[in-house]
Amino acid sequence: MTEQSDVIVAGGGPVGLMLATELRLAGVSVTVLERRTDIDPTIKAGALNSPTVQALYRRGLLPELQAARDENMRRFGPRPQAAGRPAPRFVGHFAGIMLDADAVDPNDPVLATQGDLGAVSLVSQQQLEAILERRARDIGVDIRRGVTVTGFDDTGDGVTVDTDAGVLRAGWLVGCDGGRSLVRKGAGFDFPGTPPEITAYQAMATMRGAENLARGWHVTDTGVYAHGPHPDRILVAEFGGAPADRTAPVTPAELQAAVRRVTGTEVTVDAIASVTRFTDNARQATTYRRGRVLVAGDAAHVHSPFGGQGLNLGMGDATNLGWKLAATVRGWAPDGLLDTYTAERHPVGAWVLDWTRAQIAIMRPDPHARAIRAVVADLAARTDGATYLATRIAGLWQRYELPGEHPLVGHSAPDLALGDGTRLADHLHDGRALLLDLADDADLRPAADGYADRLTVHTATADDADLRALLVRPDGYVAWAATDEADTGLDKSLRLWLGGPTT
Repeated sequence: MTEQSDVIVAGGGPVGLMLATELRLAGVSVTVLERRTDIDPTIKAGALNSPTVQALYRRGLLPELQAARDENMRRFGPRPQAAGRPAPRFVGHFAGIMLDADAVDPNDPVLATQGDLGAVSLVSQQQLEAILERRARDIGVDIRRGVTVTGFDDTGDGVTVDTDAGVLRAGWLVGCDGGRSLVRKGAGFDFPGTPPEITAYQAMATMRGAENLARGWHVTDTGVYAHGPHPDRILVAEFGGAPADRTAPVTPAELQAAVRRVTGTEVTVDAIASVTRFTDNARQATTYRRGRVLVAGDAAHVHSPFGGQGLNLGMGDATNLGWKLAATVRGWAPDGLLDTYTAERHPVGAWVLDWTRAQIAIMRPDPHARAIRAVVADLAARTDGATYLATRIAGLWQRYELPGEHPLVGHSAPDLALGDGTRLADHLHDGRALLLDLADDADLRPAADGYADRLTVHTATADDADLRALLVRPDGYVAWAATDEADTGLDKSLRLWLGGPTT
């Protein structure tokens, strides 16, 4: 007998696990299929941007993120600092041009909204995956490690999924199975983009002669390299196209040759603890849904990891898709809700691809690229330039084009401190939409009648907010806001995002 789930998620990395928790919070049965039997230890992403931290904070996971961050800070130890000055804050880089936190405007209105959340970004992909797997199992997600998807068939009313452990049936299939996604290829998604210019390696390796490598990011006549903060960590990127075989294991000899070519230093690689080979291949699916099959994360878009956007882009996909697919499964989704997944996330993905392409362009070792790089470096050293780059790296530019005139609509909801001692994020832990009544408006709350199965109504005060009410979608984005009694768009917004009321 074929097993049945509401949704099957192919891929149990952070994106697949985040999507699964979002679906399960909404009462949807989810099966996650992951070919690996353990968390991949390969060196990968090491930082989370603001939208990712906000999404996890809103689900009650901030303490675990803080613990992971603290573990990393202990592991790397205190950074050198000038006497009497605080330790430098992590800001990031653009094409290896490091941003000076002191050059960033601390009074920038966008950065000022982050508060303490900006301090928890240094969390590795492996730590995040472990946190999400624990949460997913705790709330009843069926995670099956060591199971490989081998094929599937979209029958129009569901999807039959073939695996090396048997056949499963689900209403929907979501591919979170990486850049070489079997789900994307099998469903026939178009995947246009630009070919690679670089072959790059990031590794933790035992090296002799590494003490002769300068720390930090550096451009050379043949490419770019980064050394540190751990003495065994090395990243090199050289121009000349893709490797002959991206699937072949990276040997110490291959890594050593690349390090020598790019750095010009006679480094000897004795052993590799962890290594990944990558390119700047940049492609994006033209749509994120075909019938009963959807894609998210690297299955929907691939690009170089420069700037640390990849993991975070996929996490945004998961939080945007989760509640919309759950609403569709449960039957209360308004017409077209699931299609807004592509409409909202595709522009964000396209921006990230261009952001990484721009970095590759000024990393090239030709005179024209180096001239542009010098201009960008000069701008990055100035307050306006550093602040611009910092907000982009942090993901603070992101908003969705949603209907509504209030300036908050389409933006991530502000984490208001409420008069009852709670914060706005405290009321989003269950993954439901939130109507925040800040004026104790008896005429406002009846509009929420009939939405009790998908909407939380909370009445409180917020001294620092010039607002009467706020409607926040399950993904934490503002769907409607009002500053005075004349705004009567709540009913329309409720129907747009939460469907018709239940009688």
